Amino acid sequence: MIVVNLDVVLARRKMSLSELSERVGITIANLSILKTGKAKAVRFSTLEAICRELDCTPGDLLEYRPEE
Repeated sequence: MIVVNLDVVLARRKMSLSELSERVGITIANLSILKTGKAKAVRFSTLEAICRELDCTPGDLLEYRPEE
């Protein structure tokens, strides 16, 4: 399964979800869906914008964990 580590990266950058929302132009609701792992997909343009604002790579945000 794919695990989204957005909350971890936000905490390391000391940034709130609402601040990230303002910076990337994505609603808090949509970022929350991504953060909780409920998103079915993410656009590369969205991923790029998040990475740009958080100064990270997609690998910092997304992690693969084998299902047990």
